[in-house]
Parts: sequence; structure tokens; C-alpha cells
Amino acid sequence: MKKLSIIGMPMDLGQLRRGVDMGPSAIRYAEVVDRLRGLFEEIEDLGDIPVGRPEVVIDQQSKLRNLELITKKSEILATEIDKVVEKGSFPLILGGDHSIAIGTLAGVSRHYENLGVIWYDAHGDLNTAETSPTGNIHGMPLAVSLGIGHKLLTELGGYSPKVKPENVVIIGARALDDGEKELIKETGIKVYTMHEIDRMGMAKVMEETIAYLKERTDGVHLSLDLDGLDPLDAPGVGTPVIGGITYRESHLAMEMLAEAEIITSAEFVEVNPILDEKNKTARVAVELMGSLFGENLL
Repeated sequence: MKKLSIIGMPMDLGQLRRGVDMGPSAIRYAEVVDRLRGLFEEIEDLGDIPVGRPEVVIDQQSKLRNLELITKKSEILATEIDKVVEKGSFPLILGGDHSIAIGTLAGVSRHYENLGVIWYDAHGDLNTAETSPTGNIHGMPLAVSLGIGHKLLTELGGYSPKVKPENVVIIGARALDDGEKELIKETGIKVYTMHEIDRMGMAKVMEETIAYLKERTDGVHLSLDLDGLDPLDAPGVGTPVIGGITYRESHLAMEMLAEAEIITSAEFVEVNPILDEKNKTARVAVELMGSLFGENLL
């Protein structure tokens, strides 16, 4: 695409650790617009969707934290993304915790018959109110987008599901709850854990992912959680899990996606500058965006 539209979603309502609401600011401070300027004819930064500083509210029935407010803010995000796609621009969303993907996918998927999703993450984010150990909605967005979970979230935008399980590929998983493992087995979601990445190599994982999604989808959304990377490379995340994807493997993955030209929308989430080292994680996010959008070494 020739035009890029950046939307910040400074939401930290999906979990308990503060600071991830500053993720969009940290990514902008890492000069995301300057980095991507030569890769698009036009870049517009639409600013941040206002979230505010509300108190934590636990839904008495479901025990989910901030359910109604996340639903409301996700609706606003979905509407903004819908407008961006409608005018032919590429939506790039800066998070915020991973619960923002509920709104992102609600806004994107209405434009595709068979949207594909690459979930680049240490976690499956496939929990529900019944399986979640915490009640944190940032561990549920992929399940919600599959139509599994609380009706307020699954019916966002007036339709469900947003994506089919056979159109999803999870890359980098290494921390899955029991309920998530069961759901993966039941639905047949394609998952490349760190075992597969170690054994096959990232090049093979991405070759298979691209071939798999190319034959069954008409657009692909990339949802990249910075905790998919090893904490040595991306320390500024709320739920770090050691033994993750390396910085260089991640660049290769983004470069291969750029070559394949299959990505039609993207979000980079869970950058928490409070937990970071000199904005390292935000800078890594921006560097990966460069590779995703076609930056070349030569």
C-alpha cells in the first residue's frame, strides 16, 4: 500500500501492571514515523484514542476486569480502523496491552471474507473467563476473535467470529495455559512453538506460514506482541518469558513477510517503557516495523 495510517491505543485495562499505556508514546519517541517515511508515499499519524485513567472494575458475573470499558474503547478503535481500511490505507496500531487486538480485528476483518492472522507471541491469548487464571482480558483477545468468550467482546462490531481457527497461525508460543492447549487441540489452530522454531529454523517456519495462509486467506493481520521476543532483546514487556525468539530471527520473519506481500494490517503491542532499558523494546519494535514494510540492507 502507498499510504500508512498510525493509530495509538494506550490501553492498559486488560491487565494489572501499569505502564503499557505509554507504549504508543515510547514507539513514537523511537522515531517510528521517520523510520517508515521512505517506505510509503504518505504517512498520517492519527494520534491516540483516549482511554483515560479509570479505576479497575471487576464484572460481578464473569469476574473479568474492566469488561465494559474495554468493550467501549475497543468499539472506538474498531470504528477508526474501519475508516482507515475504507480509504485504502494500511492500518498500523501501536499498543497498549494485547486486549487492543479485540478492537483491531473487529475493525479489520469486516473487509475480508477470509482474514488470516499471524499471532507472534509467547502466549496463545486463548483464555476465557472460565479458563483464565487471572481474569485479565489481555490473555483472551484471540479466543474472543474466534467467537469464544464473553458476548460483549465476541459480538463487538455486531458480528462474530472475526477470524476462523484454520486461518490463524501462532508463532513463538512457550507459555500456554491448560485451557488454551485444549482449545488449540479442539480447533486445530496451527502453532509453531519455540520447539519448532529451534528445530526447523525461522526460515522454514515462515515459509510454511506464508504458504499456508496464502492459499486460504484474502488478507493477513499481523499481531506482534513484543514478549514473543526473548527478554534479552525486548525487556520492556509486562509478561516476559525466557527462551524466546531472537532479535535476528524476528527480523528474518518480518523480511520474509515483506517479500511475500501478504500483510494487510498490523499491530505492535505490550511495549512497557516503565519496565524497559533506555527505550530498547520500543526501538526494537520500530526496527521490526522497518523490516516488515520492506526496508533493505542493500
